[in-house]
Amino acid sequence: MSAFSELLSARIRATGSALCVGIDPRLDTLGRDAEALLGRLVDETAECAAAFKPNMAYFEAQGSEGFALLERVIAKIPQEVPVILDAKRGDIGATQEYYAKAYFERMDVAAVTLSAYMGFDAIEPFLKYEGKGVYLLAVTSNPGASDIETRVLDDGRQVFELVGDMRERALAEGLPGDVGFVVGLTNATPEVLAAVPDGPLLVPGLGAQGGELAGLAGQARTAPIVINVSRGIFPGDPAKSFAEQARDYAGQIAAAL
Repeated sequence: MSAFSELLSARIRATGSALCVGIDPRLDTLGRDAEALLGRLVDETAECAAAFKPNMAYFEAQGSEGFALLERVIAKIPQEVPVILDAKRGDIGATQEYYAKAYFERMDVAAVTLSAYMGFDAIEPFLKYEGKGVYLLAVTSNPGASDIETRVLDDGRQVFELVGDMRERALAEGLPGDVGFVVGLTNATPEVLAAVPDGPLLVPGLGAQGGELAGLAGQARTAPIVINVSRGIFPGDPAKSFAEQARDYAGQIAAAL
């Protein structure tokens, strides 16, 4: 098991939780209360968070102030909780090297989401970092997943299985980074999961997106799985605290897995 998988697995064991708390703040509606609210979100949910997943887009939309806020939010997250940066970058050459430098050196996050549809050289710069992880978009939760990701190839396999092959290539080439996959809960059928290699899984779609946990039950996987909830916790139900909502979801996930 790689260093990143070990880190995430240890956190799941320590908390008894596979909940990944998504941080998707609509900053243009939160105003000057944004930083305080995000601080509360982190403080109240860290106890049962296997990981936090800030979404770059929500911060980028606010320009330099948004980037600065993102860095401060990441700094508030306890060191023992892995941060998965939801960036979905996918480029090649020096551009991707600089993305990797920004996220793994400057922000020092534990993992990042990537799009591998430009090929293996779109993920290779990230895999040179010891102890870090990448989550490749495999089968996402949107209806458009059928446009490309689940299309059937001439050999009977589906396109997302080519993405899965990249984990085996990274292992064969001895690259130190850990390759995992994003599989949206709404499309996480037993057949899809059986075709995704046994790497770390990031599973969004629980809560506001209406995904069902039942399809994850009984999976014979050894790599760590985390289930992301974003809008279901923040802003969530105003009648409940962030901590209450996080515990509710963590309990649901534990019961299902």
